[in-house]
Amino acid sequence: MLKIGCHLSISKGFYEMGKEAVSINANTIQFFTRNPRGGAAKEIDEEDVKKFKELAKQNKIENLLAHAPYTLNAAAAKPELRKFAKETMIDDLKRMEYFPGNMYNFHPGSHVGQGVEVGTEYIIEMLNEIIKPEQTTKVLLETMAGKGSEIGKDFEEIKNIMNKIKLKDHIGVCLDTCHIFDGGYDIVNELDKVVEEFDKIIGLDKLYAIHLNDSMNECNSHKDRHAKIGEGNIGLDALVKVINHPKLKHLPFFLETPNDLEGYGKEIKILRENYNN
Repeated sequence: MLKIGCHLSISKGFYEMGKEAVSINANTIQFFTRNPRGGAAKEIDEEDVKKFKELAKQNKIENLLAHAPYTLNAAAAKPELRKFAKETMIDDLKRMEYFPGNMYNFHPGSHVGQGVEVGTEYIIEMLNEIIKPEQTTKVLLETMAGKGSEIGKDFEEIKNIMNKIKLKDHIGVCLDTCHIFDGGYDIVNELDKVVEEFDKIIGLDKLYAIHLNDSMNECNSHKDRHAKIGEGNIGLDALVKVINHPKLKHLPFFLETPNDLEGYGKEIKILRENYNN
């Protein structure tokens, strides 16, 4: 069965988020741990979490993917920004233990003119400080489009971070179809080649999740603008090939397309109809 869901809000609580997922036939969910612009997170309501877990179990909702606020920059030049990223992620990982055995995704960061090497070392330093042996959450580095000074614009840059993480069992990758396409990986015409390259450089055993997005831009544009499924330059046919690829089809897929709940429901329906069980 296709494991697919979309990005939903926890603003009304986890149980309400779960009900929204059920209403659109999603069996996995991505959510921001807090306001995407950063700041304090709401207190965890244990009763709400309990109700959500019961609902998730009944409806076979699994493979939750929490997303760090996209304002965090672990590679920042300013120490106070790196400190904020670290403290936020420490708190997020503590909160994720209310949902054991799931995933936490973040954008590696931008080096803001210091150079990739300096930024990469800052990211490594932070991850080695915050990842603990006892945690049950996989921390996922997201593949980026290479906009501005983003780190993670190719598989090598992601690998360079992962190579120096001490607790390697706790780290993995979330691949974003829009980002890698905008970053220069032609998944429309060369999907097999891209998958092989990922396996050779990082290893498919380290790929835990896929952000399934179309792109408003051309391949190698380094722009990062998501489009609705089938309405961008990747197109429905190519994305159907992604969800059916023998080395990818078992993974959970998360839609981050510019949609409302009804729109996500339509995309999930189309993708389920095109999935080969």
